[in-house]
Amino acid sequence: MPFMKLFGLMLVAALVVVPLTRPAQASAEDSAAVVATVEAFHAALKAGDAKAATALLAPDVVVLEGGHLETREEYLAHHLAADIAFTQAVDTQRGPLDAQVDGAVAWTYTTSTSTGTFKSRDIRSAGAESMVLSRTPDGWRIRSIHWSSHTLKQK
Repeated sequence: MPFMKLFGLMLVAALVVVPLTRPAQASAEDSAAVVATVEAFHAALKAGDAKAATALLAPDVVVLEGGHLETREEYLAHHLAADIAFTQAVDTQRGPLDAQVDGAVAWTYTTSTSTGTFKSRDIRSAGAESMVLSRTPDGWRIRSIHWSSHTLKQK
């Protein structure tokens, strides 16, 4: 096969294949919707609205915290009420929420500081949070939550 013909075929193949292998670019609307979903979840916790918080969780969500993994059912039965109580009792200042979107999958991460009293304990902690979300016909839903924190040293 002559070089130019082979080169032409390779160029055409590259022009077809390369766009297929690049991740879809996220729109500003997608990023805003992802951030809105995470913020709505936190607002529901703060308001004590377990139903609204639950509606934002995918059926197969996993929650990782303190070295433990909980399924949706376990989280709803054993942990959601405690998260609501903690969120209502303690002042939490969240840092900027960064959202990345790649097609139908998104992930967010942020840090926070929490201060106050919960169950007669003084709380002064720094935390980190990451979430993975997926696009559904009903909007973005949370598929995974990972929370970690540590006690801040007294000044």
